[in-house]
Amino acid sequence: MTDPVAARMPVLYVSHGAPPLADDATWTGELRRWGKDLPRPSSILVVSAHWESAPLTVGATEQVPLTYDFGGFPQHYYEVEYKAPGAPELAQDVAKLVAQPGNPVYQDPNRGLDHGAYVPLVEMFPEADVPVLQVSMPTLDPVQLFELGRTLAPLRDEGVLIIGSGFTTHNLREAVFGDVSGAAPQWGREFDAWAKEAVEGGDIDAVLDFQRRAPAALRAHPRTEHFAPLFVALGAGSESGVDATSEVDGFWYGMAKRSFQFN
Repeated sequence: MTDPVAARMPVLYVSHGAPPLADDATWTGELRRWGKDLPRPSSILVVSAHWESAPLTVGATEQVPLTYDFGGFPQHYYEVEYKAPGAPELAQDVAKLVAQPGNPVYQDPNRGLDHGAYVPLVEMFPEADVPVLQVSMPTLDPVQLFELGRTLAPLRDEGVLIIGSGFTTHNLREAVFGDVSGAAPQWGREFDAWAKEAVEGGDIDAVLDFQRRAPAALRAHPRTEHFAPLFVALGAGSESGVDATSEVDGFWYGMAKRSFQFN
């Protein structure tokens, strides 16, 4: 990472994997390389697939234990720590941008970063020296999340790195757990290729309407919470048109780990 803090930050959509991502040398290497290539942020704002709460809610602004929001894994995955500083000033800035009459911003001071936030951050910012704030998704509606991203976009000029954390395909019933070979079903490959073309092509309407326009959309996302953070990232990253690049691709457990950067 470079110093000093950049005046304007890119926006990311990261496929975050699950705790065993840490054991995958290929994926961890890709995330570390990406993190090193980014300008150094003043703070990080994460919207994760694993926190839905309305109205929009701000997580802990001081360092609290992580939220291990998963079950059935070996014990060492519950011992991972990521002691990034809290970001109380960023929380205030988010509230100023988002809160409207009748639409307050709530606070949950005890909620630590969930695995959608800390799993990729451990790899991308391993020093844990950048303040991190997580906020909830107040809805799964694509247009509303896109507008939320547009509302948060001014934070980029304050050096804030906005990250939407999800998974480009996410169907656990058809996942091939433990398979990191890059194999994937045809429907997953078709959806992944469509997502790359639509996002890099700046087709905002198609991305927001993906359930009707994308091949195998309902199979790729039986529920849409893992694609939804992309809408926030797209909104925050499209003020002057979409300039998106695919930074990570391939498949893990049969699911597409494609991730984008909006410049």
